[in-house]
Amino acid sequence: MKTTKEKINSVVWNACDSFRGSMDSSKYKDYILSLLFVKYLSDSYKEEETNIRKECKDNPTMLERKLQRRKFKLRKESTFDYLLSQKDEKNIGEMINTAFQYIQEDNETKLGNIFEHVDFNDPNLLGDNKERNKTLSNLLNNFSNDKIDLSPSKLENQDVIGDAYEFLISEFASDAGKKGGEFFTPSEVSSLLAKLVQARESNTIYDPTCGSGSLLIKASKEIGNKNFTIFGQEKNSQTHSICRMNMLLHGIEDAKIRRGDTLINPQHLQENKLQTFDVIVANPPFSLKEWGAEHAENDTYERFKDYAIPPKTKGDYAFVLHMLASLAPNGRMGVVLPHGVLFRGSSEEKIRKKILENNLLDAVIGLPENLFYGTSIPACILIFKKNRECKDVLFIDASKEFKKGKNQNKLTEENIAKILTTYQERKEVEKYSHIATMKEIIENDYNLNIPRYVHTFQEEEEVDIPATLEKLAKLDKEIEQTQKKMDNYLKELGLA
Repeated sequence: MKTTKEKINSVVWNACDSFRGSMDSSKYKDYILSLLFVKYLSDSYKEEETNIRKECKDNPTMLERKLQRRKFKLRKESTFDYLLSQKDEKNIGEMINTAFQYIQEDNETKLGNIFEHVDFNDPNLLGDNKERNKTLSNLLNNFSNDKIDLSPSKLENQDVIGDAYEFLISEFASDAGKKGGEFFTPSEVSSLLAKLVQARESNTIYDPTCGSGSLLIKASKEIGNKNFTIFGQEKNSQTHSICRMNMLLHGIEDAKIRRGDTLINPQHLQENKLQTFDVIVANPPFSLKEWGAEHAENDTYERFKDYAIPPKTKGDYAFVLHMLASLAPNGRMGVVLPHGVLFRGSSEEKIRKKILENNLLDAVIGLPENLFYGTSIPACILIFKKNRECKDVLFIDASKEFKKGKNQNKLTEENIAKILTTYQERKEVEKYSHIATMKEIIENDYNLNIPRYVHTFQEEEEVDIPATLEKLAKLDKEIEQTQKKMDNYLKELGLA
């Protein structure tokens, strides 16, 4: 029987029972996702070795050469099967840590420091020896081969493990609320943004706040082949590791995911200048406080020079200006932002005006409220393009069209298709979209608040006054007759 995404999800969700009640999911997710990743590496490694030995059984030289050329290297002590066989050892936490260390050392280029944030021997999170050993033994049992086989030939299709990983990340994000929302963009929003920017063959794709990598993966899938290059940067070390694992589980082995603060210390450089990219997608943290405004005046990369320095307590336009500086001459860029960027004044108004004067803004798309984990506020997508031919801006108000969910609202395939068609055909739809000229925008003092351009007001039906008066007179007569009947009943009962 093939291993399906549903099977993986079920097994992993059961594995979470080892931790539920003892720690928050924002912490135990690292144990679960790391062990699932190692289980996949181990099963893949074992199957690959079996196939090579069969293929080269009569040719020892070729056998040795092919064994040396494998994508990953695992020594016996770092395989999942070995750890499972040692699950009842009193120092199993140390043994798992050692196995993970071996994996990092033996695959330095691809997996260096990927497990640095997770400690399977942590008494503060996992309890004393006895309690810790029981938890880890149960966890290893949950991933045993009789429960789940992640060998490539056993998977239903090549996307199964990556899709399952994405699902689990989203579930942990939902559990974690606001904190989880910092590392995961809901799948349907990722899909929409990826389709809007239309990544093409040979494109370089960049996300300066890449979180778990869902936006980058969705954008790359739009291409339909593996002729692309992915670049990302993530500040949080745990999320950075999850992103790297996520890329590998989706078959993206050459993604260049760097760690660090993009605004203060951008990592993707060429000759000490910002590297530029064909496609940029991002869902940066909304209105980030203390984003590094104190460094902006002397910014090495001159990202703010031709615009203005964004407010100290709102980093939205700091990310936008970084991305515009990182966009190739014919690049496309899609960013999820709070609505405040459309109308706030002061330096943000100056930046907005300069962006419009430079003809960089292509579209403003309003999204429904409560789409994102940890915040119910509605967001918008801004699409930017360099070397635009048209001089107008398309406004789409998609805020009313969504599927209501228990915790989060969702965009349906139909909702996404309508937004996409309206954008690609650049058309006006009554109470849904409008193409605003620069004259209109200037008349609105460069305020981009969507209701100024897309009017969704529903006129009330005209009241027929004579007919309404006639109806009221009829009701008064009926009330009078009813009151007379009531008075008669009361008299008969001796109560009046």
